[in-house]
Amino acid sequence: MQEKSPSLRVLVVDDEPLIRWCLTETLASAGHVVVEAGDAETAVRTLTESPEPVDVVLLDYHLPDSSSLALLSTIRRLAPRSQVILMTAYGSPEVTKGALELGAYRVVNKPFEMRDATALVAQAHSARPQ
Repeated sequence: MQEKSPSLRVLVVDDEPLIRWCLTETLASAGHVVVEAGDAETAVRTLTESPEPVDVVLLDYHLPDSSSLALLSTIRRLAPRSQVILMTAYGSPEVTKGALELGAYRVVNKPFEMRDATALVAQAHSARPQ
């Protein structure tokens, strides 16, 4: 019998409603609790006001109010135990290197297969420092 992965609290930060919806549906159908944010301000507010910690953050690099690694840095400061997966259609070696240096678990290029999101979130959570 296959062991079921634990239910995680995942924050999906993306300004594209369809991408946010697809990720939310995919992760929720795997049993995770998903919180959505369409911009940096909402993401920061979610992390600071939520009484429950977030296990994994799926973070779009380019948002209407953030298009640098500053948001990633803020998230690492606000939620140091959360794993962050940076999603980008604007990937470059510099962005990838900078994100990993700031503590991102992984950088994934958009578009990617939605079916891979569940496994990626589980891998990120299992790699979290104890």
